[in-house]
Amino acid sequence: MYRDPVQSLEAPLLPSSATAMRPLRVGMIGIGTVGAGTFRVLARNQALIAGRAGRGIKLVVVCARSLARAMSVVGKDVALTNDPMQVATHPDVDVLVEAAGGTGPARDWVLAAIRAGKHVVTANKALLAEHGNEIFAAARQHGVAVAYEGAVAVSIPIVKALREGLTANRIEWVAGIINGTTNFILSKMRDEGVGFAEALAQAQALGYAEADPTFDIEGIDAAHKISLLAANAFGMPVRFADAQVEGITALQGLDVACAEQLGFRIKLLGVAKRRKAGDAEGNVEGVELRVQPALVPATHLLAHVNGSMNAVMVKGDASGVTMYYGAGAGSEQTASAVIADLVDVARLDGTHAGQRVPHLGFHPQAVDEQLAVLPRAAVHTRHYLRVPVHSAQQIEAVGAWLAAQHVPVLQVALAHDKALPPGSGPQVLVLTDAVAQSTVDLAVFALAAHPAVAGPVVTLRVETLEG
Repeated sequence: MYRDPVQSLEAPLLPSSATAMRPLRVGMIGIGTVGAGTFRVLARNQALIAGRAGRGIKLVVVCARSLARAMSVVGKDVALTNDPMQVATHPDVDVLVEAAGGTGPARDWVLAAIRAGKHVVTANKALLAEHGNEIFAAARQHGVAVAYEGAVAVSIPIVKALREGLTANRIEWVAGIINGTTNFILSKMRDEGVGFAEALAQAQALGYAEADPTFDIEGIDAAHKISLLAANAFGMPVRFADAQVEGITALQGLDVACAEQLGFRIKLLGVAKRRKAGDAEGNVEGVELRVQPALVPATHLLAHVNGSMNAVMVKGDASGVTMYYGAGAGSEQTASAVIADLVDVARLDGTHAGQRVPHLGFHPQAVDEQLAVLPRAAVHTRHYLRVPVHSAQQIEAVGAWLAAQHVPVLQVALAHDKALPPGSGPQVLVLTDAVAQSTVDLAVFALAAHPAVAGPVVTLRVETLEG
């Protein structure tokens, strides 16, 4: 069953004049959901792909834990091994597809491949969010490409859109629904009126959520992705460690219903927004880089992205607002992006490294190493507050008290009885104008001691994402 990939898989390299006729030789680590989908699509559409790439793309060696399972997927014409480093450094491999996931070992395999002069294609957002700066620097040093379209929004070509289609623009913000699991859960909470735990159980039963869904429901997966998008949008290093991340585990069905009452829907958003110094709001320069459940107007396009679907919006100074929509998960959906990256690599033959599309959209000398991620207190948005009160007559007192704390109140209302769970008291709903998070935090802290307040105050951001 095992065929030693250390032995030559093909004839020696052809002279440069004929190199374009030789297939791009792919080594793959991992043959799970992403790897198997990639093999299937490569096999099914091989002639079409070769016609677009200018050469064939051939999987020549696979590393897998179970060689028997791997053979059942790729057949007898692909060499197999259970040693990832054999694939990463094999002399007959031109490009490594890292499809195993994880961060520690995957980092070692990818760096080994780069040092061996291999291009790398990966859909591993955690790897690039945590080690991307190191990996991209190594790739520049060795003159190879690292491509990762499938790492951000599966089949949605958002990285290519930022790096190529919108290259003339100063990007003002990027925002979107970039985690299918949480979007499915929030859609169920809204449409069926179920709580978070029941919606999560449904997502797990249907395969939309892992047995351990922590990365999804705590917002970490979305933070990995928005960190990569921010780097491509603003010409900054990947700054995942500085992102502000809030998941949906504490979100209550009551707030989903109250948001609907006010004309909003709650979505888990990844947001990256460039702020200039001394703007109309007196902000300092930097980037807001955050993931949080937020209210979106019910009329907004993002409010209608339901189930496990993803969507990303980009605001450019010349293009205006553009939107990109597609599946948020799936074997062949991810394979679509992986193979698109392989086609890009296949087209690189004879291209000087300095003339290629940069890994993060900006050439190294143009990357702003000093562009900082702004702290949570400096984030400037509208807000939703739900304030439990002892009596419905205290609605005016809450609104007046918030205004006295320099919170710009736009609307105050009582939650409809049909939205309230049995036994709960009246709830005052407040919508504010744009205000610094620090101002809201101080007001909410003090509001907790107000005699009208009967319990913890809930706050969520409101994102209008206007053009």
